[in-house]
Amino acid sequence: MQTIAVLGTFDTKGVEHRFLADQILQRGHQALLIDVGGQGAPQIEAHVSREEVASSAGMDLATLRAQNDRGVMVEAMAKAAPVMLTKLAAEGRIQGVISLGGTGGTAIGTAAMRALPLGFPKVMVSTVAAGNVAPYLGVKDIVMFPSIVDVAGLNRFSRAVFARAASTVCALAEANATMPKETEAKPLIVASMFGNTTECVEHARKRLEAAGYEVLVFHATGTGGRTMESLIESGLVAGVLDITTTEWADELVGGVLAAGPTRLEAAARHGIPAIVTPGCLDMVNFGPPDSVPAKHAGRTFYPHNPQVTLMRTTPAECAELGRILAEKVNLSTGAVTVLLPKRAISIISAEGKPFHDPAADTALFDAIKAHLRKDIPLIELDAAINDPAFAEACVHSLLQHLSIPSTR
Repeated sequence: MQTIAVLGTFDTKGVEHRFLADQILQRGHQALLIDVGGQGAPQIEAHVSREEVASSAGMDLATLRAQNDRGVMVEAMAKAAPVMLTKLAAEGRIQGVISLGGTGGTAIGTAAMRALPLGFPKVMVSTVAAGNVAPYLGVKDIVMFPSIVDVAGLNRFSRAVFARAASTVCALAEANATMPKETEAKPLIVASMFGNTTECVEHARKRLEAAGYEVLVFHATGTGGRTMESLIESGLVAGVLDITTTEWADELVGGVLAAGPTRLEAAARHGIPAIVTPGCLDMVNFGPPDSVPAKHAGRTFYPHNPQVTLMRTTPAECAELGRILAEKVNLSTGAVTVLLPKRAISIISAEGKPFHDPAADTALFDAIKAHLRKDIPLIELDAAINDPAFAEACVHSLLQHLSIPSTR
């Protein structure tokens, strides 16, 4: 039997959350009702009151209510709920969480869920689940359920949606409870990959696994890079194979797969042994052709698929990307090596391919060499990024770093 936290604003959506709790009970599990409402009187009784939630973060609910401002209350509960949920999870009192909400309830519920570790069951039934949910998810594995209708009473549609959501969080908690425990966990290495660097990363992955490591590969799609950085910061990672740093091209030029301005910083700041290459910095990602901003008319494009249009980076952009990459690597407090594949930084930048641009590549490589800290090893190879020789060089350098005792 698992205990599922049912978290919500019980002043406006108490009846709906009570229905969720009943569904969980019918499936043989316990429900812990947590009230994060703050305006009117609660419609149902909670196991964890709104006063307790606010107090867990050092806030006084009466003081907040006196302001009579819904925005202030939502903001406060979005700060307090993560504190309470983290405490309950750490104490082993809950094994999953589910919530219902509109924009305010979703902001509070997902803020609490983002504070929980990857793998912890998290289900959010929301009126905004069909839109851009990236700000609500962050880099966490929150299951978003579209509510279909507003979370306002029980009807034939809402009951069906809520019941399915309750079944989902129960199933996730059951799966965790029956999952075999890792008895001999191998050290973790994280790697970044794109379709245009798959051959390199796959070759390296097999070699590293043969050497006794477990390799987690992240797709460099913005979310993938942010998730990888988050995992590095968690302290669970032994080494980093950052082959595909393409997300910085989107960050700089305005593509759709940017990972934010702190991409490449986690391993550097935490002293994690790392390999960094300029993989796929030749490309900026957009959606279908008609989604490309008009200011880029006349640039070199490549249709990766009907939904993804790639744009070649210019020599000026590459020079700036080289500077950024070097300065991020310069933050390193641990062992790191930069490797440059001089023949191609992606499949499509090789000679005879659509993005082959020696001037742009030269600008990129020269900027990296000019700005990289002099004590950081830099290896230039007369190879394309997907050549086995380049993958072998990356693996060799990383294994060398991993063999050096950490000074952290």
